[in-house]
Amino acid sequence: MFGFYRLAAAIPQLRCGDVVYNLAQLQTLYRRAAELGAAAVVFPELSITGYTCGDLFQQERLQRRALEAALTLAETTAGSGTVAIFGLPVVCREALFNTAAIAQGGKIRGLVPKSYLPNYREFYEKRQFTSGFQLAETEFQLEGRTVPFGLDLLFEAAGTPFCFGVEICEDLWSVLPPSSTLALRGARLLFNLSASPELATKAAYRRELVRQQSARTLSAYVLAAAGVHESTSDVVFGGQALIADNGRLLAENQRFQRRNDLIAADVDLQRLGALRRSESSFLEAVPLAAIAVRQIPLGPVPAAPDITRAYNPPRPFVPADSADRHQRCREILAIQAAGLAGRLEHTAAAGLVVGVSGGLDSTLAVLVAVESCRLLGKPADTVLGVTLPGFGSTGRTHDNAVKLCRYLGTAFREIDIRAACRQHFADLGHDPECHNVVYENVQARERTQILMDLANQTGGLVVGTGDLSEIALGWNTYNGDHMSMYAVNCSIPKTLIRYLIETVAQEAPPDLAAVLDDIIATPVSPELLPPSAAGTIQQETEKLIGPYELHDFFLYHFLKYGAEPDKIAYLARQAWHDRYPAEFIEATLRTFLKRFFRQQFKRNCMPDGPKVGSIALSPRGDWRMPSEAMASLWLE
Repeated sequence: MFGFYRLAAAIPQLRCGDVVYNLAQLQTLYRRAAELGAAAVVFPELSITGYTCGDLFQQERLQRRALEAALTLAETTAGSGTVAIFGLPVVCREALFNTAAIAQGGKIRGLVPKSYLPNYREFYEKRQFTSGFQLAETEFQLEGRTVPFGLDLLFEAAGTPFCFGVEICEDLWSVLPPSSTLALRGARLLFNLSASPELATKAAYRRELVRQQSARTLSAYVLAAAGVHESTSDVVFGGQALIADNGRLLAENQRFQRRNDLIAADVDLQRLGALRRSESSFLEAVPLAAIAVRQIPLGPVPAAPDITRAYNPPRPFVPADSADRHQRCREILAIQAAGLAGRLEHTAAAGLVVGVSGGLDSTLAVLVAVESCRLLGKPADTVLGVTLPGFGSTGRTHDNAVKLCRYLGTAFREIDIRAACRQHFADLGHDPECHNVVYENVQARERTQILMDLANQTGGLVVGTGDLSEIALGWNTYNGDHMSMYAVNCSIPKTLIRYLIETVAQEAPPDLAAVLDDIIATPVSPELLPPSAAGTIQQETEKLIGPYELHDFFLYHFLKYGAEPDKIAYLARQAWHDRYPAEFIEATLRTFLKRFFRQQFKRNCMPDGPKVGSIALSPRGDWRMPSEAMASLWLE
């Protein structure tokens, strides 16, 4: 469903040369993978016999029994769509090949030989095996059936994005892994049958190879390595199993298990296809016509019955691990400050002007402005913080704005906009008791006008505060807070801003940290409507348009992967089932789609600002869309 498939890697208990025992272990693990709803399960290299049989591979009895066991294991797949990928020695035209067998629906569908044979230190595979590069045949006769045999095989379930290629152990370690070519020809899944022994630090290196190859090929990569029951004469095998997806490690087992082991993870093959189409360098790597492959049809494979929460984080812009999150936030803050410092240096402006409201966005902007001045060796009072109280301002946000500028050491001015707004209402003939969009936007534009004029007066630049979430929804006033001279938050979603401020607070003096913590705890509001009788915020943004954590979730999948609305709703229900009912999620998604399409005209003339992640909405490079585009197709 929606391109999701569950992939598995299995590490069986083995006995070197005991084909009957090994077959039973592989059958057990295959059935377990099928019960989990896996579309495919990969076993280690030469798993029918064991990898460390040495010269026993030259014994005809072992060769024959291994082939018989492979046929039996293939029969085990009858009645199930789950694909089994396992290893055995295969004799073809007097040569012996280290081979992967691909079985489904009771049959062996294809055979793939190992390309690169290690012949160094403890490995002497060339003593027993021949490289797949030497294979002259393209087919193998197996009990009266012709089975495709070669390095050029792609296995594909018709009418689905499920398409995979296979390589074996050392192939991944080579300068030009076969998986790179297979990916260019359409394989979105790559499987590796491995028998890599354990050495100090090698597991980390192997993990990084898998992760990097999945990123380089924009694919899902699954590796299963031989386990501890291989011969320990000279080396020890750990049985590492890895599943990676486009550079992200989804699952890894615990090595050195002395029992059958199985891991599984869900991948989104539709998403990988979308990334390949949007990553222009992928298809330019090699002219596709120069790469010949044979496509081997598979029967229907099971789609993932559901998806795991780990694969579908509810806050995709925010790293779940606190250490990773802190590191990411420090890097983003550095990018923002470097961008603003570059603009300040290039324009030779005398200073920076920031409207400071006591809310999240303006707080981040002034923190970045002060840091950019530090980078240039300028004092903090190069930044002019301006608070502009209006009809909706509360004591809490006003006091926090004043304290923030004081503790940061910026220059500070306070300009009350209420009198000017009342004059403007009179000029327009607008009743100030009518709290409509005119009432709100007069205040937003008055603030921007003052900031721009102050920048002219001081020879400075106005630093914009609007964030990515607001830009996506058009939750800003055209030519009001929509406009600035450099928008430092333009590619930062609302769900991440609290963590960026929290990162600064963790390293700040106590007084400043206390103010930042209170700002983080303040409800999001434009503060354009009068507060309650108790002086608290009445106009809470998320009560009007829906939670930003949902909107950011929608934005991530809509922009990064081009996901269809039905799929986005499904993902959101999976990620947020314990917090929001399905009806609420779908209603909020409709709000997101309507606003995203209607507000493109604001994005078409948004100011410059630094891109800090993979998603941004700059009309100059990241997102180009006609202002008149209709949302009807997405709202069906």
